[in-house]
Amino acid sequence: MTRNYSNWPIILVLLLISAPIIVMYAFLLIDTVTTSPPGSAIPNGFTLSHWRFLIDPTATGDVWGPTLTTILFTASIVLIVLGVSSTAGYALSRLNMPFRRFFLGGILVMHAFPLVTLIIGVFLVLQFVGLYNTLTGVVLVKAGLMLPFGIWIMKGFYDTVPWEIEMAGVQDGASRFTVWRRLILPQVRPGLFALALFAAIDAWGEYMLPRILAPSADFEVLSIYLNTVSDPDSTTYNFNLFKSVGLFYTLPILALYAIFRDRLMNIFGGGTKG
Repeated sequence: MTRNYSNWPIILVLLLISAPIIVMYAFLLIDTVTTSPPGSAIPNGFTLSHWRFLIDPTATGDVWGPTLTTILFTASIVLIVLGVSSTAGYALSRLNMPFRRFFLGGILVMHAFPLVTLIIGVFLVLQFVGLYNTLTGVVLVKAGLMLPFGIWIMKGFYDTVPWEIEMAGVQDGASRFTVWRRLILPQVRPGLFALALFAAIDAWGEYMLPRILAPSADFEVLSIYLNTVSDPDSTTYNFNLFKSVGLFYTLPILALYAIFRDRLMNIFGGGTKG
């Protein structure tokens, strides 16, 4: 059996480019379970004391409260994005709506604006409706910023579903909602799964919105918690402990990506028909 070695140069180049990142993550992992003499990068002992924050609130403060808040924050955004995107994408794909192309163009324009250009307007709106400094307000803003991307992606997936499937259900007497729920949604399940993963990864790492729109709220997400743990000016600052908290924060996302990376790539397979 012959082997194809044509890809080896590309793999070697990619490994060389990725080597600094791989080394950085390796040292990050090693530093969370080892001790090193001052001024040395070589470990001289194994320890689990850097992970004591999991059971000892006096180390960095309670980590499980922010963890549960982050899970609730992420789950809420995923549900909103999936619910609105799956219905709005279907309407834009299947219904002969007036100004449909104008609306699709507006969605793309909305997604093009960076957050910093919208934050003042968002702040004023939340102040007006009484949702400033609340978890609900931050969830709605974050979900709203993700919806243009989600709607456009789901619209592309619906475009790939043949009309014949839907017409067959209508001719058999099923309602439009039943056809959408029982015939169309199973066809776009890969897109829904990929969009849910993308929304979860994006929401889990959100820092700016909770920091700006809920600066004095009684809740704290892990990104804010990690920032409060960082205190390099302190004489007793434990950088390895900070690395352990950071690794704890990123492990769920790393696990999600490692397990579902193939399905995550499906988000680009829905088509781009307008």
